Amino acid sequence: MDRQPVLEGERLLLRPLASDDRDALFRVASDPLLWEQHPIGDRWQPDVFRSFFDEGLNSGGALVVTDRASGRIIGSSQFRPDSIDPDAVEIGWTYLAREYWGGAFNRELKRLMLAHALASVPRVLFRVGSANWRSRKAMEKIGGMLTDRVEHVEYKGRPVQHVVYEITRESFARGPLAG
Repeated sequence: MDRQPVLEGERLLLRPLASDDRDALFRVASDPLLWEQHPIGDRWQPDVFRSFFDEGLNSGGALVVTDRASGRIIGSSQFRPDSIDPDAVEIGWTYLAREYWGGAFNRELKRLMLAHALASVPRVLFRVGSANWRSRKAMEKIGGMLTDRVEHVEYKGRPVQHVVYEITRESFARGPLAG
């Protein structure tokens, strides 16, 4: 699967992340409210964002999200292989400027990425902080099904728990983002 495609929708253009995108993306990510429910809630801080950005750049699957109407960079998302399931890819590490939350932009972003991924793999996974109710609700709105998979990691000496949602080719074809 090409993890850094160019994807174009009615409202959005997604393209591979480049090192020149750092400043524009930090302007988006520097809003602490973006991260308020996220298990790693300090990504708005310059040093933390720098590490996050560099990790995405090195991942080989990071995309920049641009508002087609304004040409403005409004966020980022990533495709990554799943460490457990070779027949799945993960979509995650997504953030959008707050004025693009809760509506057509996030739905289009996920629809474009899901359609691209599901052309190559049968399942897409989403890891979501267990207490990130905003993202969990958004996953359910786009047809994500909560699995029984729970993952535990440590961040800065504290435990972080993620739950995993799944969208399959079949559920995508008949779900709220279909066609």
